[in-house]
Amino acid sequence: MTTSVSTSPPATAGPPRRRTGPAKRSGRKGGPSAWATRAPLLPALVFLIAVTQLPFVATLVISFFDWNSLDPDARSLSWFGNYATVATDPALRESVLTTMVLTASVVVASVVLGLLLALLMDRTFVGRGFVRTLLITPFLLVPVSAALLWKHALYNPEYGLFNGAWTWVAGLFGDDTPAQPDWISDSPLLAVVGALVWQWTPFMMLILLAGLQSRPAEVMEAARLDGASDWQMFRYVTLPHLRRYLELGVLLGSIYIVQNFDAVFTITSGGLGTANLPYTIYQTFYQAHEYGLASAAGVLVVIGTIVIATFALRVVSSLFNEEVTRR
Repeated sequence: MTTSVSTSPPATAGPPRRRTGPAKRSGRKGGPSAWATRAPLLPALVFLIAVTQLPFVATLVISFFDWNSLDPDARSLSWFGNYATVATDPALRESVLTTMVLTASVVVASVVLGLLLALLMDRTFVGRGFVRTLLITPFLLVPVSAALLWKHALYNPEYGLFNGAWTWVAGLFGDDTPAQPDWISDSPLLAVVGALVWQWTPFMMLILLAGLQSRPAEVMEAARLDGASDWQMFRYVTLPHLRRYLELGVLLGSIYIVQNFDAVFTITSGGLGTANLPYTIYQTFYQAHEYGLASAAGVLVVIGTIVIATFALRVVSSLFNEEVTRR
């Protein structure tokens, strides 16, 4: 009996082939499976467009009209006339300068204080969690409530805590009846800056604390073994690592503080040279009833905010890329 032996080479197991069937291709091209995953997001998208984009489009349209609500029949199309008025109005230019000074002062002071608090919270001590919670509390308050707290509980010339401390310190030097300063009238812009710094320092602290806790442990240990002092470790290791986090804090803080309205309206009512751009737009719209002019100023503020937000998003993207590369 003879047996036939196959001379064909044995089959080798190759890598599994990826299936490119019609079901997978239809999902990639937007088939039923793609719509099924995107459908739950449609209500949120429609709501977002209705709440944000439609009012902005309406504001953009109104900005091209010379429109005073006290005389609605005299409404006329002025095209870019309102934008030219915004660019040449001395009050608006002064409010832009006030906004820049206010934003820069608050951001710089809150970043410096936030860095000091973050360095403190990065250390281990008894009750660190409780202290961290107390430090975060000012950022969680409603902005109007925080402004009212500073205006009445701290700045009030009759019963404010600052005046009580002023009297106590003066008593230590023999002056039992010192003159009570009026903090808001004497230093109005500084009073607004103080309230905003108190509220935004916890925000900067949280960002910088996250940066401190993401430092590579092996780099810090190598620096200690090389005999680096605390200042040298901070100057050459910690500070370069925190550069992106500092940029992120400055950009996000600038976006929010440049739009601040609550502190200016509550503490000084825009008087004594503290009227920033949002408050000036409020005055133009609500008190002067110039809808077109206020809308043009609002559009310019939105454009400026978008420019700042673009830089902020790039910083966030670079942070994520650095974390992915490190992992």
